[in-house]
Amino acid sequence: MTSPRDPVATTTDGSLAARLRPAATRPLALAALVTFALSLVFLLAPHLDIAVAALFHAPGVGVGTEFPAENSGFLQALRRSGMGVTRWATILIVLALLAKTLTPLLARAIPTRPLLFLATSLALGPGLLVNAVFKEVWGRPRPSETTLFGGPWTFFPAWVPGGSCPTNCSFPSGEASGAAWLLALVFVVPERWRRPTLAAVLVWMVVISANRMAFGSHFLSDVLIGWSLMLCVVLICREAILVRLSDATLTRLERGLARLGERALGHLGRRDRGAAAEHF
Repeated sequence: MTSPRDPVATTTDGSLAARLRPAATRPLALAALVTFALSLVFLLAPHLDIAVAALFHAPGVGVGTEFPAENSGFLQALRRSGMGVTRWATILIVLALLAKTLTPLLARAIPTRPLLFLATSLALGPGLLVNAVFKEVWGRPRPSETTLFGGPWTFFPAWVPGGSCPTNCSFPSGEASGAAWLLALVFVVPERWRRPTLAAVLVWMVVISANRMAFGSHFLSDVLIGWSLMLCVVLICREAILVRLSDATLTRLERGLARLGERALGHLGRRDRGAAAEHF
């Protein structure tokens, strides 16, 4: 029996679906290939990173920095906007999960599958892979922190660990990755909005990422590999949740959330009654 979430369905024995199902994973294979190709290019030609960073480097022009774009109030506001979009997306997803867990009426109004897809891809991509693992472990100094551009530390190519940066390091760009995660929205908006959403997200990715490079905060490889890694994460989550996750499993998850909400509300109710009894 063919799952209703399968990308290709047949009315026969399913052999056609078995032959065509790899088509659903081709975008993921392509994203992985792009990640590998980009990584190879920047490993073999690290001077590309240096050359692009040098375009924004102008010692003696800015105040307190060798990357004068940092002195622009507009570009600083743009950076805050980039962080704000990702932060608000996180807050809205958390609020939606809480509403779905604690409020029965809203639980039916908020679709579980898209919400689970967005929450999982955000947690695994920008949250875990980029900020908790790579940026804390790899140790790559930012351009402005290297001796090439007035900093104290040695330049390290992409994917080469062991740099002097102790925490919140350059590889890959967290803000570029957060902007690229917004590609997940393309898979959950109504079909008529997919192309406009894709165009808007791509423009946002370029603007936010170029801004980070202009500040001397990231190399080109930090941005491009961050993009491709996020695309891989989004496509993996899409395949696992939007395509392959069965309706039966989704129903069990919804029931589990409902039971969790009932227990939480029951605990809060008992605590409130206890506090009222002590008051009187």
